[in-house]
Amino acid sequence: MTKNELFDRIVTILHDSFEIAPERIVPEARLYDDLDIDSIDAVDLIVQLKPLLGRSLQPDAFKSVRTIQDIVDVLYGLIRDQAA
Repeated sequence: MTKNELFDRIVTILHDSFEIAPERIVPEARLYDDLDIDSIDAVDLIVQLKPLLGRSLQPDAFKSVRTIQDIVDVLYGLIRDQAA
């Protein structure tokens, strides 16, 4: 899965689950400040991202995540590591 495909999936999840307008979901958008994603929403988001990997996601992997691009980068790294 490419980074663009991951980004598109994240946009869909955020729009469908949190009713965030797709035009607001850009790579540099900050989860808390720009998209109003709080810690409980973040946990829900992690749960919804799990199927992209086909395995559990460790919340520790997301400690440094602040933007949409951060999510894409973490997921891409996990998928790449899984394939290796």
